[in-house]
Amino acid sequence: MNKAVLPTEVWHELRDVHQEQVLPWVTPRLERRSRHESHPVDDFLFEYYPISTNKLLNWHPGFGFSLVATEVEFEDFPSGSYEFVDGKIQIQPEWLAKNQEAAINLLNFLSKTQERSIRSGCFGLHEWAMVLGAEEVRHEKWPLRLSQEQIRATIDEVGLRCTHFDAFRFFTPIAAPLNPLQLTPVDRNEVEQPGCLHANMDLYKYAQRFAPIFGSDLVRDAFSLAKDIRTVDMQTAPYDLADLGVIPIPVETQAGREEFANRQLQFADRAQVLRTRLIEVLKSAYVTLEIKG
Repeated sequence: MNKAVLPTEVWHELRDVHQEQVLPWVTPRLERRSRHESHPVDDFLFEYYPISTNKLLNWHPGFGFSLVATEVEFEDFPSGSYEFVDGKIQIQPEWLAKNQEAAINLLNFLSKTQERSIRSGCFGLHEWAMVLGAEEVRHEKWPLRLSQEQIRATIDEVGLRCTHFDAFRFFTPIAAPLNPLQLTPVDRNEVEQPGCLHANMDLYKYAQRFAPIFGSDLVRDAFSLAKDIRTVDMQTAPYDLADLGVIPIPVETQAGREEFANRQLQFADRAQVLRTRLIEVLKSAYVTLEIKG
């Protein structure tokens, strides 16, 4: 299973570099929690999925690597997915076998999503559809920068085009019937497409789910992409987040919609590269298995 053995000094440096790179993401989150504060942009990736700061700090070498180590060092690795054998830390074959079906399902899902055409016409209106006609909104501490009349007028003018169930399920009762696709959980395999902001943020969720296979380089890249997407996601939202320094992308205007579409295509390109890397690693880990049609 293991194609490379990393000496202690090598993997220690890789682990330390990883933790140095993620600390600027983790530290503000921990500081806010200590003050009982929340941030509708930067807390999303830790709360919605949910994935703790400790999981982001954990370092994983990735499939195909074993680490020269001591039993004491092994204690820092999740015992459910790693084993200590002959002075080395490596992924448990039993863990790989146990996760085989889920990993192959993800491989199929990512492959099908990757093959679909990029659609960039939603203009981020999913957040608008989550507040349309609502007396209470998800981010109740933050006011809306637009009136309900303006929100409805923009949705009527532009139209809703959501292809992601996990966004659609939060649409208000007034907004949901306005979406051409009445999405259900089973629709994910058939409609998920690589232009969707939330589909591309979800790559972080998948990278963490199989972090022992993907390794922390992929986890970091997926988090970085998701963080950038979430920022634009909330820039296009109808909330007034000026106090957080979030500058709106006014998708109620033609110029705002053009800016959003450009950003969306840039994210889609980054996500397709990342999706390809995830697919290749899954194929390597389960090389004897064929992708199901």
